Formats: sequence, structure tokens, C-alpha cells
Amino acid sequence: MTRENDIGFAIRRLSNAVRRDVEKSHTTLGIEPVKGINGWAISYLYENRDKDVFQRDFEEKFSIRRSTASRMLKTMEQKGFIERVGVEGDARLKKIVLTEKACEHHKRILNDIKNREKRLRAGLDDGEVRLFLDLAKRIIANMEDNND
Repeated sequence: MTRENDIGFAIRRLSNAVRRDVEKSHTTLGIEPVKGINGWAISYLYENRDKDVFQRDFEEKFSIRRSTASRMLKTMEQKGFIERVGVEGDARLKKIVLTEKACEHHKRILNDIKNREKRLRAGLDDGEVRLFLDLAKRIIANMEDNND
């Protein structure tokens, strides 16, 4: 089997192409880069903006330690993406709230994702997309089974 026929090599090339496209569009759109898990955190907060979300929710949702969650939230607060707001009845508890800056950022990112998804699906019919997603799930499961 040549390298070009390796599934891992194809996934790596695809991942690199998508990552480069994301970086290029963020530069073009003037979107402030959000590194690592912070983008997922903004998305999680945006989708749950009608609920009170606390640091422990991040720890559970993203399977991260308290110290990691604390650093992540501190960085997001310094960049102006979140605010920690006291909760009535418990001075120790602070809920995490997105700022308007983060909401606007998230909306621009969602639009960018929508456009990228359209390009990724170009020339593929619904059956081919379903087949790709099914194969990707099975490959992921294969890798997770071997990591136990």
C-alpha cells in the first residue's frame, strides 16, 4: 500500500486543508483567532445562553480538569469573550456569561462554517455524504477501540 492510499494520510491531508481554509477565512473576515477549546466553549455558551452555566459544567462537558477549565475561562475573560457574574443566594458561585463581542464572533464563525460546509459538500449527493459520515464514525470507533 502506498502512502497516498493510507486512510490516516488521507485524513491528515483533509484535516490540513480544512485547517488552512479556516485560518485563511478568519484572516479575510477579520475574525479574532480563538485557540483550542475556546471556540467550542463559546459555542457551548451560545447554545446554552438561556441557562446558568458554571465552571463545573465546562469541566464535565469538555472532560477537563478544574485547573484547565480555570485557565481557559481566565483567558477567555481577559480577551473579553466572557464575564463571570455572581449568583443570587451564593456569593461563591459565578455563572459564565458570553459578552456581546463573543456573540458577534460566534455568529460570524457559524456563517463561515455554513459556507465551508457547502464547499465541502460540493459535487457530493446526499448518499455520498451519508456514506462519508458513516465511514468516518466507523474509523473513529476503530481508533477509540484500540485506545483502551
